[in-house]
Amino acid sequence: MTAEDWFLSRAERGNPASTIEPFTAGNAVRALVHGRTYFRALHQAVTGTRRGDTILFTDWRADLDQLLDGPGTAFAEVLTAAAGRGVVIQGLVWRSHAERLAFSAEPNRELVDAIQAAGGDCLLDMRVKVGGSHHQKLFVVRSPERPESDVAFVGGIDVCHSRGDSADHDGDPQTLPMNPAYGERPPWHDVQLEIRGPAVSDVETVFRERWNDPAELTRHPLRRLRDTLDRRRNTPATTARRTPPPPEAGSVPLQVLRTYPRLRYPFAPRGERSIARAYLKALPRASRLIYIEDQYLWSTEVARPFADALRTHPDLHLVAVLPRYPDSAHGLVSEAELYGRRRAMALLRKAGGDRVACYTLENPTGTPIYVHAKVCVIDDTWSTVGSDNFNLRSWTYDSELSCAVYEPDGFPRDLRLQLQREHLGRVDGDDGDLLDPMSSFAAFAKSAAELDAWHESGRSGVRPAGQLRRYDPPSLTTWRKPAAKVIQQLVCDPDGRPKHLRLRHHF
Repeated sequence: MTAEDWFLSRAERGNPASTIEPFTAGNAVRALVHGRTYFRALHQAVTGTRRGDTILFTDWRADLDQLLDGPGTAFAEVLTAAAGRGVVIQGLVWRSHAERLAFSAEPNRELVDAIQAAGGDCLLDMRVKVGGSHHQKLFVVRSPERPESDVAFVGGIDVCHSRGDSADHDGDPQTLPMNPAYGERPPWHDVQLEIRGPAVSDVETVFRERWNDPAELTRHPLRRLRDTLDRRRNTPATTARRTPPPPEAGSVPLQVLRTYPRLRYPFAPRGERSIARAYLKALPRASRLIYIEDQYLWSTEVARPFADALRTHPDLHLVAVLPRYPDSAHGLVSEAELYGRRRAMALLRKAGGDRVACYTLENPTGTPIYVHAKVCVIDDTWSTVGSDNFNLRSWTYDSELSCAVYEPDGFPRDLRLQLQREHLGRVDGDDGDLLDPMSSFAAFAKSAAELDAWHESGRSGVRPAGQLRRYDPPSLTTWRKPAAKVIQQLVCDPDGRPKHLRLRHHF
């Protein structure tokens, strides 16, 4: 097979209004596992900019004081310093729901105000469906005089508190409130991609299409009044300039994928669900191992094509790495999330039986690690890393951004091995028994069984290596299920598809 066999064609993407390329070749791609790794690379890219360079970014949440690489590297300070030396800065941050609902309205406002005060062009964007969000997390750095240095970052990591963890999983000293089961400094597992080459231009196109949308950033009169009173601009002061694609930096084919709801976006007037469609094309080609890491996995509609692949290919196995507990400390929301996950996992296990294995992670002290990564690797051939989770909200309702890579026994395999070595407590290169996907399935099962047995014995003796624990979501009492179902469908996981697609179970 070739990249064309795995990637979506322009027609299969289903959004003729977008100018984004079907895919690009000639890229170099690096997986930045953990927030501290990503923040350090981002700091180097931003501080290396000069007058006339351009920085473009979008985020779901952003904290202006989040340290990127130690003291003196607060996010806002790094960006405002770049603006001060003549770098063009353009940012779109989700305006967010209210703080009383445990969202990010205040920190997002603070960051936008700081960048605007320094001469940058950063705006709050609320062009979303009711109850929806802008969930894309991208950074692009372009230099007209040094195109070989152009870089894009895409993945699941927000530049905000709690994300700056490392392989030690001692947590980020700058924390956000979440489920107390994760402790005072919640350990956090996440992945971002560093991209160099022509695909940087496609990521830039994602930003430019949103930036150049003439629709008002918010239509809510009270929000507009507050912007006026706070002297906060809510219209762009600059345009997103088109620059030629960077030169080739490697040999990796990469496809940029997105979700947009149907909301009269000029670049997606009927919405775009290329993330979902990419999975619908890739999953039937799976024959050996689907390896996923996901924050949620709580939609039966999204789990269905995975279950179909398991039924079609009797030798296919699936490994899912998930958080042990929901992030929310709110009881009703947590129960709704667990209700959805239990149903999705039941569907997968009915299709695959003991070929489906689900795990959670814990750090050396036994504290659960919150899995925020959004990763899928199929047969060491095709992989995705992005902002989208395996739920209907990510596949239909919010704005999302993901990158698919096709490289048989190349980047997808290296990504799987890098993640699996960490979860098994292995050093780099200690993966001889992991090279074969089937033996890696057995290695995960063995490691989790040993750590589970150690806990069951009262933690006697030396703690086994690794982070893996077997996972089964807790069940709900019968009388609580109806409320959990309603909250899950209406709040946690709304379906943004047109009715005719819902009836056909299509995206």
